[in-house]
Amino acid sequence: MVSVVKIIELIGESPKSWEEACNSALGVAAKSLRGIVGIDVVKFSCKVEDNKITAFRANVHVAFKYESE
Repeated sequence: MVSVVKIIELIGESPKSWEEACNSALGVAAKSLRGIVGIDVVKFSCKVEDNKITAFRANVHVAFKYESE
């Protein structure tokens, strides 16, 4: 049997860390997707206000098994 994996991109955000930003994106994805097999971090960035980092952001590709109907 051949399997197919679909990928979506999400941006997670956290006031504490990039790791928490990744977990945030994964947590949101897990609410509506089944069969998540991994995430790939595409980019890290920060939100800055008044010359201070106020949030950490992680752009991630979420890979999950594609299930045909």
